Amino acid sequence: MGKTVVAQWAGPDGFFGIRLESIGGLGANLAGQMLAEAGVLHQGLNASHFSSYGSEKKGTPVKSFVRFCEGERDIRVTSPIDAPQVIAVFHEALAHTPSTIAGLAPGGTLIVNTTASPDELRERLGLTAGTVATLDALGIAVEEKTRVNTAMLGAVVGASPFLDPDAMRETIRETFGRRHPEVAEANIRTFDRGRDEIARADYPADTAWRPALGTPPAYGYLDAPIGGALLEPGNSIAKDLSTSREGFVPELILDKCVHCGLCDIVCPDLCLVWDDTPEGIRLLGIDYRYCKGCRKCVDACTTGAMVEIREEPGWADAHTVPLFAEVS
Repeated sequence: MGKTVVAQWAGPDGFFGIRLESIGGLGANLAGQMLAEAGVLHQGLNASHFSSYGSEKKGTPVKSFVRFCEGERDIRVTSPIDAPQVIAVFHEALAHTPSTIAGLAPGGTLIVNTTASPDELRERLGLTAGTVATLDALGIAVEEKTRVNTAMLGAVVGASPFLDPDAMRETIRETFGRRHPEVAEANIRTFDRGRDEIARADYPADTAWRPALGTPPAYGYLDAPIGGALLEPGNSIAKDLSTSREGFVPELILDKCVHCGLCDIVCPDLCLVWDDTPEGIRLLGIDYRYCKGCRKCVDACTTGAMVEIREEPGWADAHTVPLFAEVS
């Protein structure tokens, strides 16, 4: 690798920035760690990595940041990456949140885990210009019996010209070899498929596409109300838990349902809709606005009425049964 190999792709600050947008459980933190290790340990680059997340549980938002520069340069910046050269979105529903795709640097690449084509995704998000790449990372992970993160790693390495695929393969082999050597080769196959199966499209414009940054917090540490009181508490007015789902949802097959209630006992979100009919209490369906896709109901069902299916765009909205129909 040449001395200026990172610099020629870096931003004005001299760093090549990568931001991974995900939810807990999809492995974005580990993916960022492996990206940095591959550059530092196998390519002689300098890199920093850290992640930002809240309650450290499945389904909650996660951002992972990776900076690269030449090996002889120090990295003294520890702030989030606001203008990355690559944004990789591990969960399609997150892409519809403006802050997720905000700040992509001119000439940068947006990668989204989706079955849609770049043209379809561009239309859905209302993008005007830039490089859009799509990859069915979830489908690859299911077929290879791995996780989404190594497929997305393949796409990210493909969008980062200075990163060596062999270095990434070796890092994957080392990472999984420490605890689960039996899955190392499957993850390398997943990585290779992520590089090979990505679809890219460039949309040039007179002015490079650069979405505005997200809305700043309402309060900081200097002007927060005394005692930490929340004067404008959060609420569930949007009733949208789709970003917490990992790509699968339960489907109710009413013909097989015996209305025993086992699914309702294990459901942590109370998203199952029941009605008192002349024949007794009957299950009507699922309100997917409240369903986080844990599929505990599928495990509990003894008749096969609850089955696991892959969630396609628009499917949940089309099949939801309102839990509170009178206020929906």
